[in-house]
Amino acid sequence: MAALSRRSMLRASALLPVAALVLAMPALAQTVAPPARHRLVIQVTDNDPARWNMVLNNTKNAQVSVGGADKIDIEIVAYGPGIYMLKGDSVVGSRIDEAVKSGVKVVGCENTMSAFKLDKGEMRSTIGYVPAGITELMLKQQEGWSYVRP
Repeated sequence: MAALSRRSMLRASALLPVAALVLAMPALAQTVAPPARHRLVIQVTDNDPARWNMVLNNTKNAQVSVGGADKIDIEIVAYGPGIYMLKGDSVVGSRIDEAVKSGVKVVGCENTMSAFKLDKGEMRSTIGYVPAGITELMLKQQEGWSYVRP
């Protein structure tokens, strides 16, 4: 009987730290503060005004839904055929400029521009550039940004 009691007590004492951790989980979860700012990165690879209008609507809706542009960082990364919508004569150009004025960062992929033989003089003056769009998306996700490809 004594050996059984000792074995039971050893098992019980081994489980005590696990039980304490399980009981503390709700309290730990409540102490984690939400991020000071939301961060959203959006991939656009389509040379399609309808797709771009949807993305630009999404950025505006995201800003409104989190309580204002000052509470969210948004970056649109364009590469592949999507780069054409960043040209100076783009049919969605004025909307892109409005988004940039509202705090959205819009960047074009320099690798794509080189492949498509585009230079910065052909692009909207309001946009920025990244060396590689796909790498920019990867880095943003590694930094904890939420990723969307509408």
